[in-house]
Amino acid sequence: MKKIYALSISFLAFMGVIFAQSQDSSIVVQETDMIEQNIDSLMTLWLVQKSIEMNKIEFRESDSIITNFPDSVYIQRLNDLHSFIPLTYNEKVRSFINMYAKRKSQVELMLGLSSYYFPMFEEILDAKQLPLELKYLAVIESALNPRAVSRVGATGLWQFMYGTARMYDLKINSYIDERRSPYKSSVAAAQYLSDLNDIYKDWILALAAYNCGPGNVNKAIRRSGGKRDFWEIYYYLPKETRGYVPAFVAAAYLMNFSAEHNITPAKIDIPLAIDTIMLNEKVHFEQIAQVLNVPIQMIRDLNPEYRRDIIPEDKNGMPLTLPQDIAFQFIDLQDSILAYKDSIYLNPKIVFEEAPKYSSNSYSGGRGNYSYSYTPPDVKGKTKVYYTVKSGDAISLVANWYGVKVNDIKYWNNLRSSRISVGQKLSIYVPNSKAAKYSSINKLNQEQKSKQYASSGTSSSGLSKQVPKDANYVYHTVRKGESLWVIAQKFPGVSDSDIMKLNGLTSHSVQKLQPGDVLKIKRK
Repeated sequence: MKKIYALSISFLAFMGVIFAQSQDSSIVVQETDMIEQNIDSLMTLWLVQKSIEMNKIEFRESDSIITNFPDSVYIQRLNDLHSFIPLTYNEKVRSFINMYAKRKSQVELMLGLSSYYFPMFEEILDAKQLPLELKYLAVIESALNPRAVSRVGATGLWQFMYGTARMYDLKINSYIDERRSPYKSSVAAAQYLSDLNDIYKDWILALAAYNCGPGNVNKAIRRSGGKRDFWEIYYYLPKETRGYVPAFVAAAYLMNFSAEHNITPAKIDIPLAIDTIMLNEKVHFEQIAQVLNVPIQMIRDLNPEYRRDIIPEDKNGMPLTLPQDIAFQFIDLQDSILAYKDSIYLNPKIVFEEAPKYSSNSYSGGRGNYSYSYTPPDVKGKTKVYYTVKSGDAISLVANWYGVKVNDIKYWNNLRSSRISVGQKLSIYVPNSKAAKYSSINKLNQEQKSKQYASSGTSSSGLSKQVPKDANYVYHTVRKGESLWVIAQKFPGVSDSDIMKLNGLTSHSVQKLQPGDVLKIKRK
């Protein structure tokens, strides 16, 4: 009787496995649908839409892809990756490779985005001594879209659920959701993956647990009789997790062998030279966009963690990421930005402030931490001249005319912000030898000042203010409020980095870009 009972249990278990196998195709379809939805969500990014428009990226049919490779080729290519995480090949992996390859144009977008995100992922993973191949997890989780949200509420590049995010110190409130912060969510994901690997001592099981939670993986191990190989516990895992690891292997494959499938990276115009400024005061994205004359959607894409276009006040500082040249402009005009229509964009409040301070505004970005500090200039050996503000003047223009900094004018005139009003008399210190020249500026009208300024030959950026005669190139004269990134958007296929290279500009000389400077853009 016991033997019959045991055989019955074995038969039921066998039939259960057969039934699970019969659902393999539907599982792959479900997981494929989820990944395709993530890929489609890329189109919500303004920087992607802008790149498609400017670089004339076409969504081509899948008949141009190549998928007729024998299994031995796929196996050899995966072996050639020398991955620390085992990349097993089977028919399930092949199904996901074909799925990705058929979404050719969208995969090309992901390849383009990878040049922006992967270096950051690798740096974080390397610091924790984790396998760098884990970066491909973000491809199947979110298609590299920091704003991706799943049907169950998982959010960001690494698709954190609310509870797990809080466990790993990601801040979530009415203003901010750090699950959408590319850097902070990547740090949290790396730590979570490290913790999961400490539990299972197996990276494939850690990946499965990342998807469905350690509890479900532990149940699958117990139901399998204690087996600890993903493919041996495959049919005991939740349906969606069965397709998760094959999708990871397929993503790792295609991100390395896309060219063999006639898939090439799209050019995504994300500014690679960026800085992160730490702010203590509340500011609205519209204030930044309007004063610096940049698209608000660009600010949103570089700062996806802010839910309401508002960076909240925080004594410890909140990050604002901008293209490097725009970040320098923000620092120079910070007071003007914070004051711009603040009663409209922010809740008005009365603040009792101390005397104006001109100490450091610290920020970090790019390859390390930097500090931007203001030291009042020595006026010894200089002459004080006066300028009366006229209609159409801005403090940045006045500073350019006199060859001084905005902060210099603010300091000399005890100004709390960069706002100036018609009829206001400004004191400015200039070299004794040029006092007569600078004194005459106050008598010029706007047209005369513009002409005199534009004919000065070269600017502090080292660029010419005369339009060159070389007919082989396209040129652009910098206008007020334009940054290098904004200028690049006007010329399809041209990035801010391209303009920097063509004009011999460095990150330091870019911040000195002035109205009237002439930039070489591209060959005709």
